Amino acid sequence: MAVTFYDLSSTSGLKKLDEYLLSRSYITGYQASKDDLTVYAALSTAPSTEYVNVSRWYKHIDALLRISGVSGEGSGVTVKGSLVAEPVATPPAADTKAAAAEDDDDDDDVDLFGEETEEEKKAAEERAAAVKASGKKKESGKSSVLMDVKPWDDETDMKKLEEAVRSVSMEGLLWGASKLVPVGYGIKKLQIMLTIVDDLVSVDNLIEEYLTVEPISEYVQSCDIVAFNKI
Repeated sequence: MAVTFYDLSSTSGLKKLDEYLLSRSYITGYQASKDDLTVYAALSTAPSTEYVNVSRWYKHIDALLRISGVSGEGSGVTVKGSLVAEPVATPPAADTKAAAAEDDDDDDDVDLFGEETEEEKKAAEERAAAVKASGKKKESGKSSVLMDVKPWDDETDMKKLEEAVRSVSMEGLLWGASKLVPVGYGIKKLQIMLTIVDDLVSVDNLIEEYLTVEPISEYVQSCDIVAFNKI
């Protein structure tokens, strides 16, 4: 069953996600999947340890991406920018007093997933259509990529190499976690995570036109894609 989360950049959004992960290891199912990558990519930074369950899950997915990638399909997940209350049709004036009394009774037992009236359903459908039309570009597919960046030799300054790599900035590209991995003879490679919007960024072009040309080629000998997963 598809799952929806709202505004993961907010305290309320992270709290809801933390509660959701209280009894779960993954977003859906019993193995890491593209659903986990979708939520992972929606978090701009590592969550605070205040959110114990989210922090545990985030570190686990981050480690999997560094080591082997994530290939499970998942059941489907959606992350939306904010939680907007469902619109409620305005009742006739004669019913206002009764509606107010009913609202008082229901204040402590709000059910966001209760039955909708025909007016609410129609309003929700119209709003969804408007959001889809206005945010089509924003909903473009994303991919999670794990890349190896190799230096020229053991004398290459790996700190400057990473700074040069991260200096590449373009719409639809987000650099993530990284680490240095020994490859032998005192040489280390940079293994770095990135998230791209498929319609805006080509990994091949990123490598050929940015990462392996001057001035970055002063530090970078070559780049290899270790894992590529659609989100």
